[in-house]
Amino acid sequence: MASAAATDPSVVPQSLPAKGARVDLLKRADLIFTGALFMTVLMLLVPLPALALDVMLALQMGVSLLMLLIVIYVKDPPEFAGFPTLLLALTLFRLALNICSTRLILTKGEAGHVIESFGHFVIQGNYIVGFVVFLILVVINFVVITKGAGRIAEVSARFTLDALPGKQMAIDAELNAGIIDEATATARRQKVQKEADFYGAMDGASKFVRGDAIAGILITLVNVIGGFAIGVLQMDMTLSEAATKFTLLSIGDGLVSQIPALIVSVGAGILVTRAAGTGNLGQQIGGQLVRYPRAIGISAAMLGVFGLMPGMPALPFLSLALVGGYIARILKQQQRVDEASAEIAAVTAKAAGSGKSAAGGKEGASSSGKGAISEDLRKLVDLDVFAIEIGYGLLPLADAKQGGDLLSRVTGVRKTLAREKGILVPPVSVRDNLELEANEYRFLLRGKTVAKGQVQPGRSMAMNVSNSTVALRGLPTREPVFGLEAVWIDETERKTAELNGYTVVDPSSVMITHVSETLKSVAHLLLGRQDVQTLIDHLKESHPALVSELLPDLVNLGIIQRVLQNLLRENLSILNLPLILECIGDFASVTKNPDDLSELARRRLGLYFVPELEYRPGLLKAATFDPRLEQVLIARIHRTPSEVGLALDPMLGRHLLTEVNARVAEFTQQNLTPVLVVSTELRLALKRFFEPSFPRLVVLAFQELPPSTEIENTAIVTIPPHLVARLEAAAPALRAA
Repeated sequence: MASAAATDPSVVPQSLPAKGARVDLLKRADLIFTGALFMTVLMLLVPLPALALDVMLALQMGVSLLMLLIVIYVKDPPEFAGFPTLLLALTLFRLALNICSTRLILTKGEAGHVIESFGHFVIQGNYIVGFVVFLILVVINFVVITKGAGRIAEVSARFTLDALPGKQMAIDAELNAGIIDEATATARRQKVQKEADFYGAMDGASKFVRGDAIAGILITLVNVIGGFAIGVLQMDMTLSEAATKFTLLSIGDGLVSQIPALIVSVGAGILVTRAAGTGNLGQQIGGQLVRYPRAIGISAAMLGVFGLMPGMPALPFLSLALVGGYIARILKQQQRVDEASAEIAAVTAKAAGSGKSAAGGKEGASSSGKGAISEDLRKLVDLDVFAIEIGYGLLPLADAKQGGDLLSRVTGVRKTLAREKGILVPPVSVRDNLELEANEYRFLLRGKTVAKGQVQPGRSMAMNVSNSTVALRGLPTREPVFGLEAVWIDETERKTAELNGYTVVDPSSVMITHVSETLKSVAHLLLGRQDVQTLIDHLKESHPALVSELLPDLVNLGIIQRVLQNLLRENLSILNLPLILECIGDFASVTKNPDDLSELARRRLGLYFVPELEYRPGLLKAATFDPRLEQVLIARIHRTPSEVGLALDPMLGRHLLTEVNARVAEFTQQNLTPVLVVSTELRLALKRFFEPSFPRLVVLAFQELPPSTEIENTAIVTIPPHLVARLEAAAPALRAA
């Protein structure tokens, strides 16, 4: 029977109806919530029988306890975003029950078994004691819990809203650097917005609880005074009987209302005072309390001193002291074991040397004997295309067991470059190097250092992107990619930095941004012939005619590689590979010079990459050259079969560098990419001339601009008359030479 039920599709397991019922219940949650609110409104108008009132009061107590337990088990406060709305609904429900109970007390002199039990059993029939207990509960709820929780929610809401721009800028910076993709950035933006909305709503929700506490006092006083009058004047009771009966019922009603209100207020206070973590509240607090065995031991000793003092009851104090000392001893032993294990692991990792491979599938398979020796020899002979070396102090950033995410983020950068630039970045090796400083790292391209930097584990880098005048406490530094002024700050200084417009990132993000920008700058050096062959093989599946026409008759693999390298060298994407190869095929019969072919390909790609440089749709801010200066420079273009450059007089070269430096500074101040637009004949030679001094300068040709793009000329670079005269005077001598 069991096997038949498992294989026959017509047999439905017994657990499915319950699951289906749960799904149907969730689908109808809107109707249930709407119906509950409607019934709450009806309770304000329609009398409620005593039995129904008992059920509703028990339901109120159960929902309050449920909300408190959910608050304890939730990991991140904004996850319980419906708490403020539930708080309002529960407050309305409680006030409706107060009105129903008041109606029963004043009309029939009864209010159901729940209220009567609270009046007799909880306060033992003494309404004076009950009134005092009721006032104490109201004071605890109104003055202590609600006021404190409301203040925390107010401050949290203000800090969260003030820090919102800085957090969004940090997300944008990581997205632009390729550290995260668009989906992750959208999810993080939604989380930040959700957090701001949550604390703003909690700030307002705390006012509901305060109002509920005030309403509870007033309702109880009205019940006492009104019941006393009705009992004496309408029910012919004596003064003592009326006072006893109605006061007990009114105070019992107040206690039944205030205890759930106190539970919900405690839940609200816990929700706004806790921080996000990896576990529930019990796990967080438990893990933090037992983290310091010495503190537990000292507190146990203090309790023992209290127990030995004359006149003090020894049993409770000494019992607690013994229990605390025993717990401290066990925790101390466990701490020593953990420290010894950590030391052994550190020694083992240090002895392993710098052979640890990390991201992108470069992990070596562990083996023994002869196979392990062969693997080690292979590692010594092979040269990694791109490698990251880190000092021993940065090992936690690459160790997933210690919370490090460097390796997974390196893999994310490779995926981002493949998606955005169309280049298959080879596996990146991440290893430690004992020759480096503890917090130092460097990037190697085929064994050659191409970039290096330092980060501070345990601190965050705050970059002054908004030119804030507020000085932060920390270690001054500069961001390694863009050279921005920055400070390494502690976690205590983080909120101050975010409130004052600083962009705050962790050490791993600093390294990953540096990795991403370095890979972009050397992308043309990463692209080998085998990589090009892989791209073409993949393209052949969708464009077989294009590949068969191009290879091997028109061009060879080396020419295609050079063209793609030229495009990547200027940070252009080769993702649109079919269009690039079509352009090569169209002009390969005219020229096979890779520089000429890449310039022709740029014209076709201009429709796709020029709009990314526009500061407004259809409008490009750029500097241009005076036509006379262009003619002078075109006459000095020097071409070889493998290279294009400018042969300039030293004075003219210095003049160009000075002028372009001023233009680049103007663009940088406006947070724009510096762009220079010149004629097609001059573009490549001018780019190669400026590349060492201004690597981020974009040089475009007029023919590359889409028809819909207009140029807003920010400056025209001219040639001074005295320099023209010198060049003309020197021209005959140059021609003679």
